[in-house]
Amino acid sequence: MRKQRLNVFLDTSALIAGIASSRGAARAVLQLAEIRLIEVIVSRQVIVEADRNIEEKLPEMLNEYRKFIELLAPVLIDDPRKQDVERFKKVIDHDDAPILASAVNSGADFLVTWDRKHFIAKNIHIHSNLKIVTPGEFLKYFREYLE
Repeated sequence: MRKQRLNVFLDTSALIAGIASSRGAARAVLQLAEIRLIEVIVSRQVIVEADRNIEEKLPEMLNEYRKFIELLAPVLIDDPRKQDVERFKKVIDHDDAPILASAVNSGADFLVTWDRKHFIAKNIHIHSNLKIVTPGEFLKYFREYLE
């Protein structure tokens, strides 16, 4: 028996891409969350990073972004403990270790990211219980999940 909804941790790149674009795979992932077909999970770090990046690069979208996050109501988890981050610094870039630790700690099924260089190309998934995918790859999994 499959569970009701997949738990999807979004990193900053996927969250911003979904908000900044009116179409595309990252936007489709957010739309699945809006209609409650998936559960989106983010850490405080992701929210802060996204807020900072949008304010810096897309200031005209800042209010829209904040309203969207409020309406989306993702599961917001605390940033990981230092020892959890240290564990993942051995397998991934130091700046990305908190994101990986948060995703693992959240109990997510997927980590959705556009960061191919640090997360996907290095096969980081073998160090966690997560499927680490791009938004487009997640949509393929989701279609299969529905069948």
